[in-house]
Amino acid sequence: MPAVTTRPVPFAKVEGDAPGLGVRHGAAFGPRLRGFAGDGLCRLDHLLPAPAPLEHLRPLLAEYRAEIAAQIPDIAATVEGLARGADLDPDVALLMQVRREILGYTKIPAAGDCTTYARAGEVLAQTIDLNGNLDDQVEVVYSARAGSDRRVLMLGFAGLLGYVGLNSDGLAVGLNLVLGGDWRPGVPPYLAVRHVLDRAATVAEAIEVLRGLRLASSRTFTLCDRDGAAYVEALGGALHVFEAPETVHTNHFLSEDFAEHDELNVFARNSSLRRLSTCQERLAAVPSGSAPREHFALLAEPPVYVAGSGNIRQDRTVATVVMVPDRGALHVRPTWSASPEDYQTFEL
Repeated sequence: MPAVTTRPVPFAKVEGDAPGLGVRHGAAFGPRLRGFAGDGLCRLDHLLPAPAPLEHLRPLLAEYRAEIAAQIPDIAATVEGLARGADLDPDVALLMQVRREILGYTKIPAAGDCTTYARAGEVLAQTIDLNGNLDDQVEVVYSARAGSDRRVLMLGFAGLLGYVGLNSDGLAVGLNLVLGGDWRPGVPPYLAVRHVLDRAATVAEAIEVLRGLRLASSRTFTLCDRDGAAYVEALGGALHVFEAPETVHTNHFLSEDFAEHDELNVFARNSSLRRLSTCQERLAAVPSGSAPREHFALLAEPPVYVAGSGNIRQDRTVATVVMVPDRGALHVRPTWSASPEDYQTFEL
């Protein structure tokens, strides 16, 4: 059994219709969310070249709201409920969903971003690398939507309704940043993950759900179910799908068609290449059926694990996750855990 951490990951179990899920989520984490909102407007002021007052962002947020409402209305209603439950300005609740798109992308040297892998029928695991010092904002939410037998277990940050997670059908979804194309109002990939888990039972169904969305920004989705695994690179309205029993992805495009549009700077690309090859080598040494601690150990050492430099603007590992879709288990090791043995388990 894993050791019990002295600092548990905040957790909420929410049930109800689409707005009700948001209301209960917001109520469960209200003080934390209001504190995050007041910290330089969801820490954007610490990350952008110059502060972006909420009043200046409202027109852009209105464009995102229209896109989300048109494409994924249930989640739009949940975002509205989140604002009510947490006593937030509705635009702030929406900003929590699209803050990565507001940040955009810049070609600056970086040590890394997420490293993700999947083994069909067995495991989907990844580091979660973010800027903004978001360790203190990690949260896990179990959602049971009224009228559906499907349950979703999601790890997110500061009111974000989607990030990585799995559902009761045995489908898990992970996520990597890739840079390219024009970022514009659409469905943010974080919410796309939630939509996929709400709507799909298998890798094949998840791919079709993704094909039906106009995404706001480039990303790679890693998918795993009881029978298969795949990654889906999204760039400028196009998707590249790669299915295999085992997949590994970091932060550069692997599709030849997309590679020529990659905007990753040379420093970050070198890091991405190192992490890809290292993860592939380490994964080859982890036998099938290994316990979560073996996967956490794989993800716990450089260069896959990215330590912080003290610069809030640079990405670093803020958590690692190991998901076992067939068992409905989400294992989380936050950065404050002492060792790969010290992780927390959430189950559907």
